[in-house]
Amino acid sequence: MTSLVKWILILFGLISVIANIVIVCLYSGRLPKCSSKPHHVFKGRHNERSAMFADLSAEEYLQVRDYMSNQKDLNISVNAFTKPSGNFLFLIDLLLPMKADALGYLDNNKPKPVREATAVVFYGTLGYIKEYVVGPLPNPIYHRDVTVKRYKEELPINARTVTIGEYALIFKFINEEVFTKLGKIVKESFDVSKEKTLNGFEGMPRGVKSGERQTWISFFRDLSGMYIHPVGLEVLINHESTNASLWSVKRLLYNGQYFDSVEDLIKQYDAGTVTKIVYKPVQNYASLKPRSKPTGLSPQQFYAQGKRFSVKNNHVMYLEWSFAFGLSSLTGMRVFDIRFKGERIVYELSVQEAMSVYGSITPGMILTKFLDSSIGIGRFAHELVRGVDCPYAATYIDTFRYIDVSAPHRFRNSICIFEHNTGRPLRRHFSDFFSNSYGGMVNSALVFRTITAIGNYDYLWDFIFYQSGSVEAKVHATGYISSSFNVDGNLKYGHQVAENTIGNIHTHFINFKVDLDVLGVENVFQTKDMKFMNVSLPWMPEHYAMVPQLVEAQLKTEKEAALRYDTKTPRYLHIASNRTNRWGHQRSYRLQVVSFTGDSLPETEPEEKSMSWARYKVAITKHKDSEQTSSSLYSQNNMWTPAVDFSKYIEDDENIENQDLVAWVTTGFLHIPHAEDIPNTVTVGNGGGVILRPHNYFDEDPSIHSPDGVYISPGSEGNCENNKMACLTEDSCTPIIEPFTYNGFEGTMKFEE
Repeated sequence: MTSLVKWILILFGLISVIANIVIVCLYSGRLPKCSSKPHHVFKGRHNERSAMFADLSAEEYLQVRDYMSNQKDLNISVNAFTKPSGNFLFLIDLLLPMKADALGYLDNNKPKPVREATAVVFYGTLGYIKEYVVGPLPNPIYHRDVTVKRYKEELPINARTVTIGEYALIFKFINEEVFTKLGKIVKESFDVSKEKTLNGFEGMPRGVKSGERQTWISFFRDLSGMYIHPVGLEVLINHESTNASLWSVKRLLYNGQYFDSVEDLIKQYDAGTVTKIVYKPVQNYASLKPRSKPTGLSPQQFYAQGKRFSVKNNHVMYLEWSFAFGLSSLTGMRVFDIRFKGERIVYELSVQEAMSVYGSITPGMILTKFLDSSIGIGRFAHELVRGVDCPYAATYIDTFRYIDVSAPHRFRNSICIFEHNTGRPLRRHFSDFFSNSYGGMVNSALVFRTITAIGNYDYLWDFIFYQSGSVEAKVHATGYISSSFNVDGNLKYGHQVAENTIGNIHTHFINFKVDLDVLGVENVFQTKDMKFMNVSLPWMPEHYAMVPQLVEAQLKTEKEAALRYDTKTPRYLHIASNRTNRWGHQRSYRLQVVSFTGDSLPETEPEEKSMSWARYKVAITKHKDSEQTSSSLYSQNNMWTPAVDFSKYIEDDENIENQDLVAWVTTGFLHIPHAEDIPNTVTVGNGGGVILRPHNYFDEDPSIHSPDGVYISPGSEGNCENNKMACLTEDSCTPIIEPFTYNGFEGTMKFEE
């Protein structure tokens, strides 16, 4: 063997050794993949009976649609572009079962309630709206007109929501009767051409009295985030008639000056008696495209030992919690049959309404009062973005809806469920005096979330389940503010936030329905507060001190329990059982409202009846299946004679002692827009909610039994028995990452066939 061959073999052997060392080093430090199977052992099983609360499936929607369209005497169209003069099947939604029937089925093995749907038809040919109950599902064979039974009167056609078909005609009308005729003006003022247009945004309500359908439309630059690019043109159109050929332009506003007609504006513009708006291009300060390139990932969460919650169909189990869920096209997120340690705490927790009242000097916003359930809160729950809208590793759920469409739409990943560490302990204590120890527990909670993008605003809806037995319903607002063109006098109604742009002052009021069943349906409503009493000291009777004392009361009627925002209310509000805990106190759940609302609309205003629920921080009523919601689909467009006036739920002043009680909770915040709302309003500080907290319901804090508890005593710092954090390095693993997908643009509104 030559020396050259020897050196080649030695070199090859050396390279092999080095390569093996590198490979061993690389792979010895690699962590195993995290288990996708939960280590947690679930108590109990999923409740198949919760399916009665489940949203209609795509097949059920189609069955109802086809059944209704096949009823020749109804003469119904299912084409989403049906004109207002036609008869259009606008909405199909689940009809919730009667509560007594549902409880009988859940608890007493009574028959399963018949599954039925509500179908809403806009009869343009006849001038009214009808609601039908359709059933049974699957395979419906009957329908019943329940309009008068539900609302005590017929529903006029102009109470209807503006449909896709009507919007298409409005856009066509605006183009032909406004933009085409104002060609020179809109070109010089806004650079409008065949290739470049303006976008409209409506003010609501559509008029000042019942029967009217006259809408002020404000125009904005055709840019992303158009809502903060007003141009100074607003048009009032009369579209009361279901025959679009009878529509007309009533008034116009151009740069703060009113005109009686399109021709009037043209005449005065050409005569030089109008202060002209001179177009100039602007950078799109409303764009949400990042202005700095991403430099890295934000912190991410993952499940080292699998998820501690389970979702099957519409039922969720999480540690000691279980509940059923749904997503109404109109009112949005709702959960039912909430149980903790097997006991029902809440029968129904649901969003009811989101309302805003605006201030402005310009007509497009001066009367604006939005009632979002009339447009559809749940309707606009689009796909959630992994890692942004919800943690990347959350469980995502698809939903189906049928509202203003020709066929049911699937909205992928429109609900998310995740457990997360809130970043602060649920409880803790470090003992420094006499004995040394540390006891604490991470605040790990389950979040059930959807996000609805209703026009300019996005609402984040969270129902949060804590290991202490508390449930929180929370809302945060983000998205774009509504704005108006800066004309003389408008600074009384907001701040300037961009060139020629005023962010208009407005309120946000949110209404939740909280149907608590505390150890059954026979409950009472109690309040607790404090007062200072001048007390003689027992060991020194001649000396007095002001000492806080507990003040308790039990309210007996609905009017007593209607707690207004404009009056001082007790700080502790309870739905209580007559059963007591170990210490002799009535077992109860407290309603803790977190709210920063502005003032509600004065009751002297004719529109106030449509939002009368906003008068009350909390209102307690006796449960009735006929009082299912605090608002309705028809409130927005018939505010003056609303189909549902919540104040009437209280007027009969029924007894509420030892009754099945419902709490209607109103929260929200006042929004005075400012420069930092550009481009988007942030969620920080913009929200509210209600926390349902056990109050003497248990004998002790139930979280003391949680496996998440940590206890450290001197000498046991590294012991894993009572401190899982001490052995975290042994449980480390590499998360399993699902590929990023997004299909959120599939369900957006289209205004052309």
